[in-house]
Amino acid sequence: MATERNYTSQLGAGLGMISETVGLLHLWETGMNPSQLSDRVVETGLFSRMTARRARNLTLEMFAPRYLADGGSVASRFKILSEQRFPYDGLVQLFYLQTARAQQIFADFIVEVYWPKYSSGASFLNKNDALTFIHRAFDSGDVGKRWSSSVIDNVSGYLIGCCIDFGLLTKGTRDRRLIKRFSIRKEVALYLAYDFHFAGLSDMAVVRHSDWRLFGLEVQEVINLMKNLSHDGHLLIQSSADLIQVSWKYRTMEECLAALTQR
Repeated sequence: MATERNYTSQLGAGLGMISETVGLLHLWETGMNPSQLSDRVVETGLFSRMTARRARNLTLEMFAPRYLADGGSVASRFKILSEQRFPYDGLVQLFYLQTARAQQIFADFIVEVYWPKYSSGASFLNKNDALTFIHRAFDSGDVGKRWSSSVIDNVSGYLIGCCIDFGLLTKGTRDRRLIKRFSIRKEVALYLAYDFHFAGLSDMAVVRHSDWRLFGLEVQEVINLMKNLSHDGHLLIQSSADLIQVSWKYRTMEECLAALTQR
């Protein structure tokens, strides 16, 4: 029996919310839980144009699931990168990664709809594609109780909105969102490889991890990407038909972050 997909409508709390995430990272401090952070947001007036309720919802429903779910280690890493000499476009891709990790519906939409469209040479993607995807997921029986038509309509819009925020689609017109050229940045690939490594994955599991598919990459493409990282001295990879062996240069994620911020 297939594992039930954990689909929610939480994307509506803020879509990509890139600039707001940067602001929240700067405000957040190690050890601060979501409730404490939301209090700090209201106290400081970080989002002065929002109501206090909206600011709290943004913090608790958008930021916390994406960046604080693991006790804050991701927030800690991204805070360092956002305050150091790390490319802004790379930071946006990391936000994209964490959003997909936190919101399965977004990850599945990217893998099952966006990349097949991209790979087939399609020029645009629209809300109807998102609607079809959601209905198909519920029809499969592995999502749970079907949402109302209004919620489905809203969430389909959220999916498209997130793709626009993260640079996968252009704003375009309501019914015709052009597909943009999208590829993983080298510094993001380096972060991702070491993220998997320090999570305890084997070298083979690193290159086979499903998160690479969020960037449209299959296993051989990941290996080629890591060979490019090897040329830059960040690691050393050896591969054959049935063996992947990596010599990892950095002993901790802190060392990796330091390398990522040295330009």
